Amino acid sequence: MSEERTEMINALKEIFIPVIREKDFKGTFPHFRRTKSGRTNLLTFQFDKYGGGFVIELANWHEPDFKTSWGKEIPLNKLTAHDLNERLRIYPDSIKEDKGTDSWFRYDKAHMTDNGNKYEQLAKKVIERLPLMEQYWDKE
Repeated sequence: MSEERTEMINALKEIFIPVIREKDFKGTFPHFRRTKSGRTNLLTFQFDKYGGGFVIELANWHEPDFKTSWGKEIPLNKLTAHDLNERLRIYPDSIKEDKGTDSWFRYDKAHMTDNGNKYEQLAKKVIERLPLMEQYWDKE
């Protein structure tokens, strides 16, 4: 794993993960889940395999158990957004269409500013997207 990716993960763990823990999410990086109102809300960070960026994938599961199409049972406390076919990707801006990894949270193209380092700034940008995430999780 690259030093930049490690820095980004550390910033997310320090800045964003405590916020979702307050919202009752459990799990370990990069997969988180919570059970709320009879559904399991899922959040997974997916990093660009070539480095420098990530997206957040969300999913909802409404049943008391989960079984894959090939019959494998996955306990809800191990379920991830990647296990489900229906997911929503969260980008740093309200982008209507996927433009490949150019529309991802990019830390390889971000720059240090007077307000802190680029990893911290991007982790704070993820927090700004929480209302959109909650809106998705709350929908039927």
